[in-house]
Amino acid sequence: MNTLFLLFQQQAQPGAPGQGTGMGSSLIFILLIILVFYFFMIRPQQKKQKQIQEMREALKSGDKIVTIGGIHGKIINVQETTFIIEVEDGTRLKIEKSAVSLDAPANNNAAAKKE
Repeated sequence: MNTLFLLFQQQAQPGAPGQGTGMGSSLIFILLIILVFYFFMIRPQQKKQKQIQEMREALKSGDKIVTIGGIHGKIINVQETTFIIEVEDGTRLKIEKSAVSLDAPANNNAAAKKE
C-alpha cells in the first residue's frame, strides 16, 4: 500500500527523478485496474446471469420450484414470461419467471432422490 502511495506521489511531483514516461505508466496502471475489475467482477456476474436465465428457461410443467420470496410450489403451466404454480393446499398462483430462485434445480434433484 505504501509503495503504491509513493508511486502516485512521485508522479505528482514535476521533475521527480526516475519519473520516466510518467503518462505512459499511469495509463498502463489504469488499464490494469480496469482489466482486474472486468475479470473479477463483471465477467463472473455475466456468467451467473446467463446461468440463471438458462435454468429458468429449462423449467417445465411438473418441476418443483422455490420463488425468491420463499414460496414453494409445482409448475402447472408455462407461459412466455410467467408460470402458474400450485402450492400445497391446491391454490394456484401466477408468478413471473424472474421470481424463481436459482436453487430450484437442487430441490428437484433432492425430491427425485427421495422418491
